[in-house]
Amino acid sequence: MWNIRKLPMPKRKKKARIRPLALCVFRRADKIFVSQGYDSHRDQTFYRPIGGKIEFGERGADAVAREVQEEIGAEVADLAYLGALENIFIYQGAPRHEIVLIYDGRFTDPAMNAEDITVQGVDDGDILYEAGWKRLDFFRGQDAPPLYPVGLLNLLDAARSS
Repeated sequence: MWNIRKLPMPKRKKKARIRPLALCVFRRADKIFVSQGYDSHRDQTFYRPIGGKIEFGERGADAVAREVQEEIGAEVADLAYLGALENIFIYQGAPRHEIVLIYDGRFTDPAMNAEDITVQGVDDGDILYEAGWKRLDFFRGQDAPPLYPVGLLNLLDAARSS
């Protein structure tokens, strides 16, 4: 008879994964609707369109509509695919990798287009971010805060000129 004793399982390292995201660029003239984030490791404020993780079996446009509804309680319409961006970066000291589907869209509620509107993105009662309208020129220039994902400004410029 074998004398088998249970040995503790070695701890497995959490495998780094690529995160699929879908974000929506709401545009109004020369402005876009973006959330504001902060990386405390870099002491840096940054901006990003709203949206979130694409769940397994979910289409990107459906993920945008769901995430916007869940986080800010707004409905979207006229979603149109603009392109995909790959984002490899460090956030809060940890490496990240995202494939980001970018959509253009509009809010169904005209009140969301108010010049001075600010909303809070909320998930499970926690405030994730504040969001509002920013001029595209706010993100241009040497001292401009970052707009993520990297390449988004170029994608928007290309979409506007076509």
